[in-house]
Amino acid sequence: MSLKIYGIAASRAGRPLWVAHELGLAYEHVPTPYTGGATRTPEFLQLNPNGHIPVVDDHGVLVWESMACALYLAQRYSSADGLSLAGQNPSEQADVLRWTFWAVTECEKDALSVLMHTLAMPADQRKPELAQEAARRLQVPLRVLEQHLQRPYLAGERFTVADVCVASVLAWIKPMPELLQDKPAVAAWLQRCLERPAQQQVRALSRKS
Repeated sequence: MSLKIYGIAASRAGRPLWVAHELGLAYEHVPTPYTGGATRTPEFLQLNPNGHIPVVDDHGVLVWESMACALYLAQRYSSADGLSLAGQNPSEQADVLRWTFWAVTECEKDALSVLMHTLAMPADQRKPELAQEAARRLQVPLRVLEQHLQRPYLAGERFTVADVCVASVLAWIKPMPELLQDKPAVAAWLQRCLERPAQQQVRALSRKS
């Protein structure tokens, strides 16, 4: 099998894995953890000299950075029945690019703080005040998204890789449901994305990690 995805599903590697499952791609999953030195071996550093997951190896073409991996797979592949997650016209492509980069620049750091300090870290290491500060900052970009979502998905009527990338970040704020209490469009959109069968398959993989 020539397409390989390195990284455990319970990490940012979930993004390219989600795309792969949406498209029904045949791939080899190499569940490399981000702890324990697995990404610092000479063999792994040949794949990504930064020593991070995920990495996509597509017939020798190496891609790293999780959003880049997701965008690459969406652009490179379609499903067997012709389904594409990539932008199919300039308007869709603009939405894919701007919302993906928006998620990284406007949301990801604070969404991760919410996750870590409400759920992911051991209770004695959490700092609730950091989660609250991050939540306050997230109110601004979440209001931007609420105004945009007057249609089912980020690029319009159909699900695209933009939805994968942004939902994968905003899923981290679910431990603070009050963030979405006054944002019904965002809440409904995020639920639609996270209920998709491909996302459920990735979540099942994460439970095995």
